Amino acid sequence: MSKARLRIAVIGAGIGGLAAAVALSRADCDVTVFEQAGGLREVGAGLHLGSNGARILHRWGLGSRLNSVGVRAAALEVRHWQNGRVLTQQTMGATWEKRFGSPYYTVHRADLHRILAEQLGGARLRLGSRLIGLNEEEDSVRLRFADGDSAQADVVVGADGVNSVVRGNVTQSGAKVFSGNSAFRGLVPADSIPDLPTKTLLIWPGPEAKLLLCPVSGGSAWAFVAVVPDSGRHPESWSATGRVEEVAAALAGWNVDVDGILGAITEVGCWPLFDREPLSRWSNGRVTLLGDAAHPMLPHHGQGASQAIEDAVALAHCLTRPEGPQQRDLPGDSSPLTEGLLRYEALRRPHTARVQLGSRDGGTMRLSTASPPDSVAGQGQAPLGQMVEDVSWIQAYDVEEALGKPVDADGPASGF
Repeated sequence: MSKARLRIAVIGAGIGGLAAAVALSRADCDVTVFEQAGGLREVGAGLHLGSNGARILHRWGLGSRLNSVGVRAAALEVRHWQNGRVLTQQTMGATWEKRFGSPYYTVHRADLHRILAEQLGGARLRLGSRLIGLNEEEDSVRLRFADGDSAQADVVVGADGVNSVVRGNVTQSGAKVFSGNSAFRGLVPADSIPDLPTKTLLIWPGPEAKLLLCPVSGGSAWAFVAVVPDSGRHPESWSATGRVEEVAAALAGWNVDVDGILGAITEVGCWPLFDREPLSRWSNGRVTLLGDAAHPMLPHHGQGASQAIEDAVALAHCLTRPEGPQQRDLPGDSSPLTEGLLRYEALRRPHTARVQLGSRDGGTMRLSTASPPDSVAGQGQAPLGQMVEDVSWIQAYDVEEALGKPVDADGPASGF
């Protein structure tokens, strides 16, 4: 009986899709990534790569590349929105790395995207391929594209974002939930605000808005995010532009450092903050979901990229380890494939649901100007250190260690 490598179609070439392609290629799968855009590029500004995501990329041999473009955050500072005084500080850097076993990076989204694209290896990339439909056949899935082309795969991975087309082939649940906020984001040159401490994450919680600043691009630029109340007037889009005047109005009357940031902004993106209720299922037959297609989350834990990278590792493991097929029989029984996808879902769905729901009111959203100077808002006015403790379990999580433990394909009792 002839043997062939497992054919995987990954829909979407964002960070999650590229991470999936890298992980699956490393597991000797035959991977094709289908991207609707005509060019391979990633929009956006800065992102946080937690220790849990960074440990995977280091194991893939990408530590030197991350060190060249990312910044290992040395500290987190919370400052008063009006007078700029440092209210409290949390040490990160080597202390964080020792505690969680891997560095914590802030990195330009495009830089991380480029690093992953360089690692595709034998995976193929097809640009200008907008998926319009899927049909599962007896031993494969047929994909149909807007240009009239088609393709076949043994497994389809929907990594096509919060507005996933693939998700409709898996489940109809998971209505969008608007947070009531939008995020204005962009970049400013580091030399335009030279008085701010390098390698430091800065947060100014104001009466309504919050401003976050982190170094990216090897420290040559700052990425900013201003989270402001929004009645829903901005269209939902990952790449929509905003007006600098809106950011300036939201932060009017703040301190001199914030004025310096505002003066350096030349363009800004606007990102209405939506997520979805955790899905009851990720997989249907030979089709599964990954990253934002499976668990779109608000940015307040800084975990979007890291959770997608963890998904990629788990998916590759569950499809190619001894308990799942590394090669497909021609012809053969496809049940091990669907079982592998169920194992993947059983491991990842409860974990990402916890992160997803915690991101709604955790992390930086707990910071409030009404709190005492060394505290954040929340029950008992928990100090900043407690806010870090809230996410320590995420940073310490090792998906490869978790994969070494038996996982019930029906999923553990999680309430999700």
